Amino acid sequence: MSAKRIGPHDVAGSVVDPVDTTAHELAGWEKRIDALYKLLADEKRCLFVVDEFRLAIESLGPDVYNTHSYYERWVLAIRDILIKKQIITSDELSQRVVDVLDREV
Repeated sequence: MSAKRIGPHDVAGSVVDPVDTTAHELAGWEKRIDALYKLLADEKRCLFVVDEFRLAIESLGPDVYNTHSYYERWVLAIRDILIKKQIITSDELSQRVVDVLDREV
């Protein structure tokens, strides 16, 4: 009996290319996303738990999951959780992105 894949994250030995397990330096934005996750999920705030986070990543769908990097998937999962829990609205988030981009110009 063959195992049934349950999502894009479940490659179950079907990966053709070897997985690169060498350590590498994180980019600045990746460090910030990691820090954001740690702040939102810490014991003080506990806006979500690791199981919710993992489910959000696994629920992105194959197109999104397979075309985004590790930390890009983290950003999308955090966004989805915060919107689902009504901590921030999609409009508020979009406006904040505009504000940040305007400030960088």
